[in-house]
Amino acid sequence: MQIILLEKVANLGQLGDVVNVKNGFARNFLIPQGKAKRATENNLKEFEARRADLEAKQAEILADAKVRAEKLVDAVITIAQKAGVDGRLFGSVTNVDVAEAVTAFGVAIKRFEVRLPNGPFKAIGEYDIEIALHHDVVSPIKVVVVAEA
Repeated sequence: MQIILLEKVANLGQLGDVVNVKNGFARNFLIPQGKAKRATENNLKEFEARRADLEAKQAEILADAKVRAEKLVDAVITIAQKAGVDGRLFGSVTNVDVAEAVTAFGVAIKRFEVRLPNGPFKAIGEYDIEIALHHDVVSPIKVVVVAEA
């Protein structure tokens, strides 16, 4: 199915690109999320009329992500969890826990913006992770998991 991208989509294209994708990907994800429209003549004309507005909106989203990334420079987030004497956690620290801790730190993020390359943390220690605030803005932070008192 041919679609017009209404915003930058990772590994697919930039705003305004007309790309071919599988029908299910377009119908189930891109179109309902507002990331794309079918590439019909009417939609192409409508897109060209709205192109400046869409580009301005994307520039605003990117600027907001850069501002949030500035606040996260050299951030150290501490998360307290119940742990055994050997340093293993009862449970784990997931992306939801990290997102809540960063939001409490003062930068509002969502759980899907947290990248845990090795999965949830299952032991006490220091971990270097990335917060993907935008496709082009990734901020590294340090998460320290400590035993709850």
